[in-house]
Amino acid sequence: MALAKPNDTTPGARAEALAAAYLARRGLVVAARNYRVRGGEIDLVCRDGRTLVFVEVRLRRNAAFGGAAASIGAGKRRRLLLAARHYLAQRAGTADVPCRFDCVLLDALAADGIEWIRDAFSADDC
Repeated sequence: MALAKPNDTTPGARAEALAAAYLARRGLVVAARNYRVRGGEIDLVCRDGRTLVFVEVRLRRNAAFGGAAASIGAGKRRRLLLAARHYLAQRAGTADVPCRFDCVLLDALAADGIEWIRDAFSADDC
């Protein structure tokens, strides 16, 4: 288990910072960033009331390959689920907490171009 400090100069880190600020303005509390385990990573772990929210942030500047949403395939969902299960197992008291998987999609590094998909997929989709 590791929490990496994002390099704020990369486009991915800047997209994650924009997503974190966007979600915070909507009442979510960011609990962790870049939670990494062998075989998976979660960009943001947030709390929405009692619900734990695992957030995948996607930046795609070119829609030629389907845009940001299309880049989250079955393999990526499985890796997110693996990391989420590990996160829950490592924290006492989170086993019975409701969880969901959200996606924050950006087509540019701009706050006005953010799309937030709540409950984007479930563990059954992985």
